[in-house]
Amino acid sequence: MTAQPPSAQALGRVLIVAGSDSGGGAGVQADIKTVTALGGYAATAITAITVQNTLGVSGVHPIPLDVVEAQARAVLDDIGADAIKTGMLGSVEMVERVAAILDLAAGIPAVVDPVMVAKGGAPLLAAQAVSAVRALMVPRAALLTPNAPEAEALTGLTVATPDDLRRAGEALLAMGARAVLMKGGHVPGDTVVDILITPEGESTFEAARLDTRHTHGTGCTLASACATGLAQGLVLQQAVARAWAYVQEAMARAPGFGAGHGPLDHAWPLRRALKRP
Repeated sequence: MTAQPPSAQALGRVLIVAGSDSGGGAGVQADIKTVTALGGYAATAITAITVQNTLGVSGVHPIPLDVVEAQARAVLDDIGADAIKTGMLGSVEMVERVAAILDLAAGIPAVVDPVMVAKGGAPLLAAQAVSAVRALMVPRAALLTPNAPEAEALTGLTVATPDDLRRAGEALLAMGARAVLMKGGHVPGDTVVDILITPEGESTFEAARLDTRHTHGTGCTLASACATGLAQGLVLQQAVARAWAYVQEAMARAPGFGAGHGPLDHAWPLRRALKRP
């Protein structure tokens, strides 16, 4: 008997609108690995080519706006999408164009990762584009996934404690996001606390902080994992819980590549399924 292919909804189609990372640890490469490892189908509209490795970003080359839109339209018009994940946008003009793409795909939930700075410190969003992200991307987000510095830039609030995470998350809800996953990795302490905040309440995710330099791409990975869950029909809290557990394990299993901020082990669920170490 021939096996029947999964339905599109069961598979979960995710359109990723983000920049490329030549080192493979973050950006579109991390996004594709994550969606695939969680059983989804990844398609892309690449916004920029970056030259980077674990030591940092040495070049950023934006893709023309019309090409970014054409990539997205080609995917949406043929393959379709059950969720959209946005990452590195870079400029005011790119933010405006991607917001227009999200409007073309009204009804498809968007997971917006407001990428501003690379792990090594290189800026990935122009300073003048922060207000555009605030005005155009935050209100279009079914789920917004800022870290503490990004939340500070978007809200003007200090984010240094778990209570600060909550206040900033509430402020971002007031700006129009339908849900906010406040990431606490930059908040000091032996325990990392992430907080999912919605109009109905909050869910907290906590774990002991891992003593590791291999954290490159954690934000991209978490957002893409959330998008995959939504694309597969999970309710928001379930999608975030599965994504959070996936990232924790991927960090714990990091392969140790590179001399700087190393990548995660995105493929760990696949190796477990194949019973390989």
